[in-house]
Amino acid sequence: MNVEKWKVTFVVSRQKNQEPRLYQSFQLEIDPDEYVLDGVERIWAFHDRSLTYRHACHHSTCGACGMLVNGVEKLTCITSIRSVTHNGGTLKVEPLRNFAVVSDLVVDMSNFYTHLEAAQFGQVASLAQAALPHDADTRSVTDGEFERLVDCIECGLCVSACPSALTSETYYGPAVLAAAQQAFNQSKNSALIHFADQHDGAWGCHSAYECSAVCPSNVDPAWRIMDLRKKTLAYRIKQLFRK
Repeated sequence: MNVEKWKVTFVVSRQKNQEPRLYQSFQLEIDPDEYVLDGVERIWAFHDRSLTYRHACHHSTCGACGMLVNGVEKLTCITSIRSVTHNGGTLKVEPLRNFAVVSDLVVDMSNFYTHLEAAQFGQVASLAQAALPHDADTRSVTDGEFERLVDCIECGLCVSACPSALTSETYYGPAVLAAAQQAFNQSKNSALIHFADQHDGAWGCHSAYECSAVCPSNVDPAWRIMDLRKKTLAYRIKQLFRK
């Protein structure tokens, strides 16, 4: 069986040792139903072994392969060639925004992970959490059905898309604040309210909802940040009356 092949020009961001960024073009013949990550791997394997990129699971579980694809945050392992370009077209691949570039398509996410730890992010939620009521750790989807925080995969796409992260290097970012909201719902630990109740926290959000638009795990961090603001205000009011 003959497999359809498209001719696609991959334009890839290259940057080493804090040198100025430049772009390198690679001509590929590729099955349009393959994924962007397949194309990047093919460039590394057959065109330029110095290309640096990050990947692991190849099925949208680890979050390692997040990149900008034609200017939009994507998990490249599940983004088909067909969905982002056409036969004879161009496909631009860049590192995520709002992170320092380590090399080519790899960014430094160390601060991101540090902030997640500070937000007491629990990577594994118990099955019992899935049955909690709306104000605990879930939102009603339909009658009798619930949706919990769907295991944030720490891909960083939300941070890359966030206008607040673009204007402030110290802003915690959507994933971290969503994690704080989840942790507070589970523990009622007031330290998490103090963690979020600052300009670099919940109040630094511009309410653009770009983070939720690009989230591949349906975590909906923007909604969670708005909910965290409500809980912060409620906590402030309670503290005021206690005085």
